[in-house]
Amino acid sequence: MFGRLGAPEIILILVVVVLLFGAKKLPDMARSLGKSARILKSEAKAMKEEGNTPAPAPSGNEQPPAQRTIQASPGDVTSSRPVNEPTDTTQR
Repeated sequence: MFGRLGAPEIILILVVVVLLFGAKKLPDMARSLGKSARILKSEAKAMKEEGNTPAPAPSGNEQPPAQRTIQASPGDVTSSRPVNEPTDTTQR
């Protein structure tokens, strides 16, 4: 029933989307979706890198970690935001 989408079905879906959202808003929606995908990708990469780094040995005089800046895309400074890294307050 829903297994195969041919060209007429895809064209019909696109026409319905254009009618619902309007041609003026579609580029903005696509741009917003692209930014969201880039942010998700950079966050996933940061989490992956964080998981690969070994945990530092605890010491008595720890300094707070430096603040990172997350950017939506490389070179995009208008949507960058500083992020405070979570601190581990558990005692072992």
